[in-house]
Amino acid sequence: MPSEQFWAIVPAAGTGSRMQTDKPKQYLLLQQQTVLMHTLNRLLSHPQISGLVIAIAKDDPWWSSLEIPADWPLLIAEGGQQRSDSVLNALDRLADEQVGDPWVLVHDAARPCLRHADIDHMIHSLATDEVGGILAMPITDTVKRATMDGRVAETVPREALWRAATPQMFRLQQLRQALSQAIAAGINVTDEASAMEYLGYQPKLIAGHADNIKITLPQDLPLAELFLQQQGGSNL
Repeated sequence: MPSEQFWAIVPAAGTGSRMQTDKPKQYLLLQQQTVLMHTLNRLLSHPQISGLVIAIAKDDPWWSSLEIPADWPLLIAEGGQQRSDSVLNALDRLADEQVGDPWVLVHDAARPCLRHADIDHMIHSLATDEVGGILAMPITDTVKRATMDGRVAETVPREALWRAATPQMFRLQQLRQALSQAIAAGINVTDEASAMEYLGYQPKLIAGHADNIKITLPQDLPLAELFLQQQGGSNL
């Protein structure tokens, strides 16, 4: 394994409106801790993660109430209007630290069940890759395309279809360039890979565990709690 630095980036400026709660989903409680604290701990407790940059909304009233360990190598960037803006701000913040051109693993704030084994798999699979890649899961369900009035238009072949997840791992400077150009061109950047694809890169797909869910709807919270219980403290 090459001697490399690996930094985590967590965009955490979203409002999570689909959760229908009085606070963003990353600040909801999960096993007596916020979802965000679970996520940060999963990343920063990994031995190969050098540090983490989190993008927080400028008017966020909840962040200051978290008990962040003093020894966490944590940098703060200002969140943007869109996820892509927050990630770019975090990359700029990291570049200001003059850390060179490390790998960055961008991870959703609302994915608290990430396993260390999946981080290991990504690092071992991508550390010598020229592009980088994303954690993803092959689609196993039958996939339907809908009409405008909610009827089945066709069945889409699921072969070679994957469900994108995070972390998404790319070089700092390449991702920074890709996001900057995609945003300037008005491209709908739904994840970091789509920005890289805009520049013509083909990120590699790395199969991850299905329990790395993103908390989006109210029913996702008890499911995440079940997964954390199943994983236990040592099964990361």
